[in-house]
Amino acid sequence: MTAIADALDRINRAVGAFALWLSLAMVLLQFAIVVMRYAFGFTSIFVNEAVLYLHASLFMLGAGYTMLVGGHVRVDIFHAKMTDAGKARVDLAGHVLLLFPALAMLLWWSWPMVSRSWAIWEGPISVGGIPASFLLKSLIPAYAGLLMVQGVSALLRDVLRARAVA
Repeated sequence: MTAIADALDRINRAVGAFALWLSLAMVLLQFAIVVMRYAFGFTSIFVNEAVLYLHASLFMLGAGYTMLVGGHVRVDIFHAKMTDAGKARVDLAGHVLLLFPALAMLLWWSWPMVSRSWAIWEGPISVGGIPASFLLKSLIPAYAGLLMVQGVSALLRDVLRARAVA
């Protein structure tokens, strides 16, 4: 099970490394927008939307990596005082009863919108914007899929942890 979890982790490590470069691109592009606007009096809806696309991509694609490194917010009132077996059981229940159903619903409800968007090659959000909002909408199932991958990895590790202390 550890080998499978490690393989799943590699997926989100690779996507997380890519998302790191998205953050750099977003900052540089936003800086260029400010310089263009205030130094040259030039503005572009297309370039402004590019920042929106990069921002959305950064957060939606980076969520699985954030889960991998334990960066998501956790209300740790009771969990911190539990034994390792108790923590493993709570984490297992959280993944099975909360994470996976929520992500499955997100996939189920977003898929028709995303597939329709791809079917018509949905255009820009604003006039003069990036003519590919179907790509932006595709981040929703990508987000859910990457979090599910990381959830399965965490689930496998929780099972191993629960067995080790039992």
